[in-house]
Amino acid sequence: MFLDEAEIVVFAGQGGPGIVSFLREKFRPKGGPDGGNGGDGGSVVLVSSTACNTLVDYRYHGNFRGERGGSGGSNNRTGRKGRDLLLVVPPGTLVWDRDTGALLGDLDAPDRRLVVAAGGKGGRGNASFATATRRAPRNSQPGVPGEERRLRLELKLLADVGLIGMPSTGKSTLIRRISSARPKIGAYPFTTLVPHLGVVERGVEEPFVVADVPGLIPGASEGAGLGLRFLRHVERTRVLVHLLDPAAGRDPVEDHRAIRQELGLFSEELLARPEVVILSKADTLADPAGEAARVAAALGLETVYPVSGVTGAGVEDLVRLLARRVALARADTESV
Repeated sequence: MFLDEAEIVVFAGQGGPGIVSFLREKFRPKGGPDGGNGGDGGSVVLVSSTACNTLVDYRYHGNFRGERGGSGGSNNRTGRKGRDLLLVVPPGTLVWDRDTGALLGDLDAPDRRLVVAAGGKGGRGNASFATATRRAPRNSQPGVPGEERRLRLELKLLADVGLIGMPSTGKSTLIRRISSARPKIGAYPFTTLVPHLGVVERGVEEPFVVADVPGLIPGASEGAGLGLRFLRHVERTRVLVHLLDPAAGRDPVEDHRAIRQELGLFSEELLARPEVVILSKADTLADPAGEAARVAAALGLETVYPVSGVTGAGVEDLVRLLARRVALARADTESV
């Protein structure tokens, strides 16, 4: 089950208490205070991992606690530190403080760590209170409570390429053709109810990740259809692939303009992303090349690529083109 939002409460472990103790050994009847400090409490840490691609684990279990620190011991022994609680989340997870609205961190790559609640410090034992004039202190400190936070987790998928377009334009079929992703396919709108990720490896030197984003419709940026919920998943993509379907009974030119308008209303930065426009379901067209040329001229584009996810026509050329675009986008990112 795919889930891209979750709310949780985290409690870091309380520090362990220091103790009051005095050394009692043969031949040392007045050995002095030897009460050790308590151990620090365990922190709550979010860790991003590619082994996880959804926040569903946090849907029904919303409270998480770090381990309490151990009590100090005699002979100046410090209590055991509480174990940190590691919560695994998908790469691309944003972490918000629900009470203040502040962004605490962005786990925008694998193996990132974010301490969201720090463990409490251990209390001091009586040995730490001893001075030259106060040689037998009988006081100690309790441990400090750990931090408590109410968090909102928001996932924005990390992908090199985002497949966008109106519902039923062949996005799921295309991602099945070029990657190992296996989304549901059907001849009705909104077949894709959740984003899917696929890795393209065949025919390219450097593999890249493709995201199949659920179909958009006019008004998506204001909540129409499924768009508002999933538009954020194209925010991190490097290249957009816009699928147009002339066989759907709609005007592909108007579809392109409508989706571009929704992208701009959601985030103007998306309009500046490299875009590849393809004419989907080319196997259903009498003259795919001619129709692609007509659409390209109407949109003022140099090329629109006719592709069929069913027969594979034009797919290899498309994959090579995307690999080049992704490589350029990665190079631009690394140079910044």
